[in-house]
Amino acid sequence: MKRSDFIKTITLFTGCTVINQNKNFSNALLSVGYNVKMLTSTIGMFTEKGGTVLFYLGKKGVTIVDTQFADTMTNLIAYLKEKGFTKFQYLINTHHHGDHTGGNIAFKDLVKTVVGHKNCLINHKANAEKNKTVEKQLFATKTFETSWKKKLDKNETLKLHYFGAGHTNGDAIVEFVKNKVVHCGDLMFNRRFPFIDKTTGANIKSWINVLQQIHDSFDEDTIYVFGHAHEKHSVMGTKADLLAFKTYLTQLYNEVDNAIKAGKTKEEILKIKTITGNTEWIGDGIERSLTAAYLEIVEGK
Repeated sequence: MKRSDFIKTITLFTGCTVINQNKNFSNALLSVGYNVKMLTSTIGMFTEKGGTVLFYLGKKGVTIVDTQFADTMTNLIAYLKEKGFTKFQYLINTHHHGDHTGGNIAFKDLVKTVVGHKNCLINHKANAEKNKTVEKQLFATKTFETSWKKKLDKNETLKLHYFGAGHTNGDAIVEFVKNKVVHCGDLMFNRRFPFIDKTTGANIKSWINVLQQIHDSFDEDTIYVFGHAHEKHSVMGTKADLLAFKTYLTQLYNEVDNAIKAGKTKEEILKIKTITGNTEWIGDGIERSLTAAYLEIVEGK
């Protein structure tokens, strides 16, 4: 795959008229607005609201990675069908959170195989049962523990990896081998304070190791796709971004650990506004990170 393909883009913003031949579809864009960017000649990235979505345009059908919400996936499906892609091969979930699986249901009659880590399925079902939304879900039909591999067609092989607990206890890393594209899911928050879901086994110290494994496991020219990013930054990046986030998590853990050793209370720790030595990670939600670190250090959760 030529790296020059990286710069090929198809962008659809609010009011876009790329597909004027379909008036109703064009009008729909006026109210929703989304972006489709081709990272290579066969892999595209969809963003609207929620986690970042990838799709592979394969000879045997389209493979989707993460699904945001039902309404946004209606937009993606319509876009793909407008371009002539009507068959779907696999749906992959990086983890169970609703902004990554909420759109699964839009593929109920389109795709037979939904794949996720075994803990992703456990968490997804538990969350749906708790919120009484089981009927609105499409759960994984295939799970894995450490790795899963499938040849999509003669041009691409899909590999799923599990390197340990991080954002949750069921985060899959999705690799498109020949295209050299890796979706990190919410194991990567680019320059944005992360959500550390202690209710489903998130672990900061393990997460730090997971990021190092992702860094070491793939080629230098790999295109990394992230679950989320601060509005001033991209949901795409490089190995350097992985190490930068690893540094942030390390500094976060050390900040809270040092505060605890200094005798500060939880309430005092939650008043921290910036992590010492790190001004790159910004936005809302630092309290969530501080709380997660506190629970991990003090209560062993």
